[in-house]
Amino acid sequence: FPGLADVSISQDIPVEGEITVPVGSHSPDEDYSTLDEPVKDTIMRDLKAVGKKFVHVMYPRKSSALLRDWDLWGPLVLCVSLALMLQGGSADSKDDGGPQFAEVFVIIWFGAVVITLNSKLLGGTISFFQSLCVLGYCVLPLTVAMLVCRLVLLAGAGTVSFVIRLIVVGAMFGWSTLASTAFLADSQPPNRKALVVYPIFLFYFVISWMILTFTPQ
Repeated sequence: FPGLADVSISQDIPVEGEITVPVGSHSPDEDYSTLDEPVKDTIMRDLKAVGKKFVHVMYPRKSSALLRDWDLWGPLVLCVSLALMLQGGSADSKDDGGPQFAEVFVIIWFGAVVITLNSKLLGGTISFFQSLCVLGYCVLPLTVAMLVCRLVLLAGAGTVSFVIRLIVVGAMFGWSTLASTAFLADSQPPNRKALVVYPIFLFYFVISWMILTFTPQ
């Protein structure tokens, strides 16, 4: 640059000084670190958070609780519990009365991922893991339905048993669908909510069908 040769820096300009970072008042919560707390307190805090999310699912309403503090511990526990209850027999048995553990596990998580990607492609404003959190926690009513069905099947597998299981599974299917849409509907564009609700309906319908058609070995 030919013009820079004529530029000179005055010797009177001070270049030294004190570099300080302004320190404001910190609240006690900002200074608190979870790395310093006992393991027992960490576990109890996480369990309370999971329990609160279960309450939100069992009493579905438009709330940001599941979206603000998302986690995957609850969905993991529900998925494992449901897969274990749908496990009809040993892993080597080909004539068991229900799908194998890995099949249920893959169906639930793969379905949740597909619904989440569909929601994001349609312009959803929630994050990937927030959607997985909501879909996973909303499996809770169907897990309860599976537990009730297992208890009903202990008394027999007649017509009355099937009617009771049909009513229970149908009610819990509607509960799971309504709970998930209550949390996810506001995050979607108004003209695309139906495109988001339809895959959610199919997702919980497939799980409900596995529960309803389950027969013990």
